[in-house]
Amino acid sequence: MLQRAWMRGGLVLGVLLWMGCAKAADPCPALSQLQGDAQVATRIAAVACDESLRWNRPFIDADGRLASLVAYEAEASGLKDGAAPWRRVAFYWQFSGLLPAMAFKDGASDCTYAAMSLSYPGMGCRGFVIDNPWSAAFISWVMQRAGVPGFRGSASHFDYVRAARKDSENSPYALVEPMSAQLHVGDLLCYVRSGRVYGFAGLLKVIDGGNTGLPMHCDVIVAAGDGKAYAIGGNVQQAVTLRLLNLNANGQLWGMPVRADGDVACSPDAQGMCNFNRQDWAAVLQLKPQDVLATLGPVAAPGAQSNPPVAPACCVNCVLGSGMPRCPLPGQTPRLQPEPVPLPLQGAE
Repeated sequence: MLQRAWMRGGLVLGVLLWMGCAKAADPCPALSQLQGDAQVATRIAAVACDESLRWNRPFIDADGRLASLVAYEAEASGLKDGAAPWRRVAFYWQFSGLLPAMAFKDGASDCTYAAMSLSYPGMGCRGFVIDNPWSAAFISWVMQRAGVPGFRGSASHFDYVRAARKDSENSPYALVEPMSAQLHVGDLLCYVRSGRVYGFAGLLKVIDGGNTGLPMHCDVIVAAGDGKAYAIGGNVQQAVTLRLLNLNANGQLWGMPVRADGDVACSPDAQGMCNFNRQDWAAVLQLKPQDVLATLGPVAAPGAQSNPPVAPACCVNCVLGSGMPRCPLPGQTPRLQPEPVPLPLQGAE
């Protein structure tokens, strides 16, 4: 396992050592340049890191303190390139392929255009972004962008956690107990978002009992070594946020604050409970080795991808009040007023 950890994390640590700052260093400036790497794990980390830099590197330190936060999901500007955070979140929804399944939600259909055009007002989309958890959409987009074979994106983290348990042969991930797992680049570290505490054993009971939903959150491990793990998640304090965690000499989580039944809520009277890393850590999804991933699909880096530069000139699924004409049928002229389209049902987290 140590050899495997070195093989998967060696490139990252090598870059950091070359920079002369392996200790307590943000790995993302170097990693973000490796989105075309041959290794799937490195590409996952590189894509997530590039987004961390785009959001101006907000982070939670190893003591669970929110140490920096510059841009929030609802704002009209604030990303590194000056763009609107809410439009970037709409981009995750759109290009993860998950937006159609969310189209029954108010404002979702508006995001089709808001994600592609800075000139499109998209106020309905802005409301959708604020009202709907988007951390699973972020993870799904990262996996799609990195070209992870066999990964089935979902608006719910529970779906791909469950897939690693119930359909393990076809999942790029293996479900393992979080506190005993050795963390590697490309893994997902997940907790349950619920008043009840589940832990790993409770999560297995939920999955094996046939449940189809459980509120969860997952972060991507982008680097692990020298006593620290670096994990990036979407919708963490309303941003794409880096989380620092302590590791022991075996690469396992160490001194990890874990939520327990009967915990006192964080308050000025219970400041010791105020820790953003205190969660119901219930699972690690461990990325399978590259040769195993190759049995699930292509492992080569996807072709160059970029944001679409312009919005379409007409619409098929139209948004009421957008001012965009409906695309005509052959031999017809565009309609002057777009029409709303009834849309299907699903949830998100």
